[in-house]
Amino acid sequence: MTRFIHDQFAKDYLEELLSPYGEVKASHQISPEIREIDIWFSPADNHPTMSPLGLLGKLAAKPAIFEPFRNSAKIDQIRSCLLKLYLLHGKLQRIANREKQPLKEENLPSLWILTPTLSQKILTGFGANLNQDGILAESGVYFLPQFFKSGIIVIHQLPETIDTLWLRLLGRDSTQDRAIEEINNLNPNNLLRSNILNLVANLRTNLNLRDNLEEEERNLIMKLTPLYTKWREEAIEEGILQGKQEGKQEGKQEGKQEGKQESIENFLKVKFGSLDEDLSSLIQPLSELPGEEMARLIINLSREELLQRFRQ
Repeated sequence: MTRFIHDQFAKDYLEELLSPYGEVKASHQISPEIREIDIWFSPADNHPTMSPLGLLGKLAAKPAIFEPFRNSAKIDQIRSCLLKLYLLHGKLQRIANREKQPLKEENLPSLWILTPTLSQKILTGFGANLNQDGILAESGVYFLPQFFKSGIIVIHQLPETIDTLWLRLLGRDSTQDRAIEEINNLNPNNLLRSNILNLVANLRTNLNLRDNLEEEERNLIMKLTPLYTKWREEAIEEGILQGKQEGKQEGKQEGKQEGKQESIENFLKVKFGSLDEDLSSLIQPLSELPGEEMARLIINLSREELLQRFRQ
């Protein structure tokens, strides 16, 4: 199921963002029944400032568990997340008792459930409220009662600011689209931008290898293709500048062109399902267009319109 591709992307993504600041344990198993925590994060004692992560950095300022959902979290899934949290609390308490070390409340991890949307009925049912913590007083950030040590982030309710950018990428549809575009528009020297675009490119590749994609995922591939092309060109550029590729300017241009043609080929396959001789003949002329114009034509034009345009 493609849901697992999105789940793995979310885990890799959060691990990439949080690992410079402390210890990340992905897919951590807890007993007695085998249950996995998606991301368990413990900030290092002398970690650098987490301000570049915005709201995500504030959530991770203390030990935390992150459970991201691709689709809106259901009641039983939220209960399962709470159960995993308290099983982990029990495990940590037993370790502390065995080692005769007091376990402070602030050292117990909190739970953050990341869901694209959630109904008010479910929020009310779990006693979730806004503005319990002045530091995290954002729309879309809900807190369960204090000693539950849990919160729910409704991603599509978050304001579209730089502070929420890294969480909004885990949303869906237009929310995710805008976040991807914002990340793409960051300074090319931004290390987070480069690493996250790499993960986004991998997501596009993994989705592209699967059959029976949902319509939303087919659209996501098409939206990611120009970004993937640009990222690949930047990667080739960087490799040349660092002496990792040969051929100088000629090799650079050949590498860019080859990567762009491969992206267009995949783009056409996603849009039309297969690539016959007529469609293959469009790859070269499409590769000569700027990336945005190429993507716009493939997305908006039918097969017949594309063939007619480039036969003139």
